[in-house]
Parts: sequence; C-alpha cells; structure tokens
Amino acid sequence: MNDNMHPTMPVIRMLSPADVPAFRAIRLESLQRDPGAFASTTQDWLGISDADWQRHLVDNAIFAAFEGETPVAIMGLMRQRASKMAHRATVIMVYVRAIWRGTGLAEALLDMLDRHAAILGIRQLELAVRADNAGAVGFYEKAGFAAIGRVPGGFLQDGQEFDEILMARRTRRQHPNAGANR
Repeated sequence: MNDNMHPTMPVIRMLSPADVPAFRAIRLESLQRDPGAFASTTQDWLGISDADWQRHLVDNAIFAAFEGETPVAIMGLMRQRASKMAHRATVIMVYVRAIWRGTGLAEALLDMLDRHAAILGIRQLELAVRADNAGAVGFYEKAGFAAIGRVPGGFLQDGQEFDEILMARRTRRQHPNAGANR
C-alpha cells in the first residue's frame, strides 16, 4: 500500500447504540462485498429492525474504523454469557475495506479489541474462519491465534460445504483487576 494514498490511519472507536447508521452501512457493505467470509448473509441483516441493530451494539463490543465520517472497517467481540465461560469471547464481524487491507488497520482494530477484552476480564479470544480463506487464516496466525479445531462442512454457502477452522489465543494484556491467574 502506498503511504501517499492514506496519510493518516482511520480513527477507531467502539460503537454505541447511536451509531446504528454507521454500523448498518459497514455491516451491510461487508456482507455484500465479501459474502463468503461470513456466516450471515445480507438478507439476514436487511430485515432486522433498528431496535435489533441497537441490540447488537448493546450486547457486543463493536469497533469501527472511520475515515472522516465513513466507516471503513469493523470488528466485534461477543462475550460468553455463562459465568464459568465469561472469561472467553468470540471475535466477530471482521471486515476491512479492500483499500485499507495491508495497512495495519486490521492489526490496530484487533489490538483495540484485545485491550477492551482485557479490561472486561476476558482472558481468551476465539474465532471461526473458513478454512479456504488463506488471507484471514494467515492474519490470525500472525496475530498469535492457533488452530484449536476444525468443523468439517461447518459452513454452507450456495449448497457447497466448507470446513471451518476454530482458533484461539489468550488476550495479550491482563487488566489489573482481572486477577493474577491466567
């Protein structure tokens, strides 16, 4: 990526329920431009109400990167709810607009997500990625995720089955209030 094309990195921040328009824009863009990367489809999200969009932002920590007022990337964190599993969270909705790929933006989003997770006392990040998505698998491996399992045919798109790779890593930072044991 030519540094002259992007003199400054986008601003990353956690979305609030007031950010539904930006969330809707980047989420629908991700599903339309990279449909093979997600378990959901555009149709799954087009029919939901504004209250449902807001609920996603309340129930999950969703971060977006903004170039001015325009969202160009998204990454979310869905925490386990059961008390004995609340130290774990799933990385969800990962998307970076093509022009921003390879610039370090995805790493910056993941770092922000990791810091937020540690503050919440989350010790382990988990995710699922389609096995044939070599770029995503490589990104996660470089970021310290390791394969912990494989779901044969776990992803069904247009009648074709694809394996899913399950990956995990410990959060890189432990919040002081999260306890000494990792």
